[in-house]
Amino acid sequence: MTGPSTAPSTEWVHATVALGSNLGPRREHLNFALAALERTPGVTLIAVSSFLETAPVGGPAGQGPYLNGVIRIETTLGARDLLERLLAIESERGRDRTEAGRWAARTLDLDLIFYGALEIDEPGLVLPHPRAEDRAFVLRPLAELEPGRVLPRCGRTVSERLAELEGV
Repeated sequence: MTGPSTAPSTEWVHATVALGSNLGPRREHLNFALAALERTPGVTLIAVSSFLETAPVGGPAGQGPYLNGVIRIETTLGARDLLERLLAIESERGRDRTEAGRWAARTLDLDLIFYGALEIDEPGLVLPHPRAEDRAFVLRPLAELEPGRVLPRCGRTVSERLAELEGV
């Protein structure tokens, strides 16, 4: 039986995905992800933020800087199916998602941040993304695309929350 996180839709749903890379040809990895999503049936790319260089957050010392961005898509894929597609694209670029590689440097990191207004907490899928509101490296590019979007956990807009995090 399919639930709300897996059921394909006959209607298009807006989703937001954060992209990051800090290994190898970072921009090529991000562009690979964009092209792979554009080739995915049931996915239409709507908007792409600038790619911004940011310092790594967490993980082992000595990692290089990340190149981060955010995209908005429309999709008929269910949330779980979209997440599985994102993980497959990461894997194609050599991403290690084992526990040992969880916080390590990465060729490609794709995080599903929002899927419409869906709020879900299932094993392996929490929406909205539970840490997005606390990550300036997500909010800064998101502010280019959706500065007035109200973040559900803190109740502030993307721009307001980003200003709080950056001490503005």
